[in-house]
Amino acid sequence: MTSAYHLPAGKALGGPYVVDVTPESAAWGYSSLRVLELPPGGTHTFDTDDSEWIVVPLAGACTVSAADDFGHDTFELHGRESVFTAVSDFAYVPRDSRTTISSPGGGRFALTGARCTRRLPARYGPASSVPVELRGTGNSSRQVNNFGAAGVFECDKLIAVEVITPGGNWSSFPPHKHDEHRPGEESVLEEVYYFEFADHEGTPGLGYQRVSPSGQGRNTDVLAEVRGGDVVLIPDGWHGPSMAVPGHHMYYLNVMAGPEDDRSWLICDHPDHAWVRGTWPEQPVDPRLPLYTAPEKS
Repeated sequence: MTSAYHLPAGKALGGPYVVDVTPESAAWGYSSLRVLELPPGGTHTFDTDDSEWIVVPLAGACTVSAADDFGHDTFELHGRESVFTAVSDFAYVPRDSRTTISSPGGGRFALTGARCTRRLPARYGPASSVPVELRGTGNSSRQVNNFGAAGVFECDKLIAVEVITPGGNWSSFPPHKHDEHRPGEESVLEEVYYFEFADHEGTPGLGYQRVSPSGQGRNTDVLAEVRGGDVVLIPDGWHGPSMAVPGHHMYYLNVMAGPEDDRSWLICDHPDHAWVRGTWPEQPVDPRLPLYTAPEKS
């Protein structure tokens, strides 16, 4: 099964970005994701326009500067070697500003964005402030780095988290959706998945992503073999499982935003599989987790 919602590595190129998902390219209203690769000494400047952004290093360190009519802010991001080695610090830059990312050592940097109304101040997010959550048990165990989660870090519309699934495990399970406005039960959120995989002795990893129709919106239907640098767009539908093949840990970056006044992640489990949550207390968490924890606060 092929789908316009699965963008293999290289298919979402745009200008200086190796991934450039915009509301226009995704044909939706809010969510954006850019992945920027900089050589040693590289610099990139962009206008945030009508969106708020969180810059998070995937590999490497950088300096983030944001300037507008209200002033100028500069943040040094220590970053990390890779998404499989550490939690990263990050920087929030507001709409209607000019932002510059520079990296003396080079690296790969994710820009998670959302169209928004409010202009919030630029801020630094230390790695020590990122809640590392272990979600699920048994072969549904995964690690969630909640750096930009609702209720953790203030944004106007943007929600962004990282998920690490050990090789052989399933995450985004039971399948769930967030494509209907049901106050207190479900929120409407467009979602981007961006994937990376740990290799094994030079052999690249891979996984599988399923999105099935929910009867809402576009009735999105995806069954994709995903590899490093791939993107899956989820405007609607039941999404999950995300399956990591044995021997290769899977990472994905989730970017979400939508029209709701209340910025919250409210989901509905698929009725055929919701019972799985009830089995979690009977099983231990995968002993491979956490791969790492947030550093101590200084």
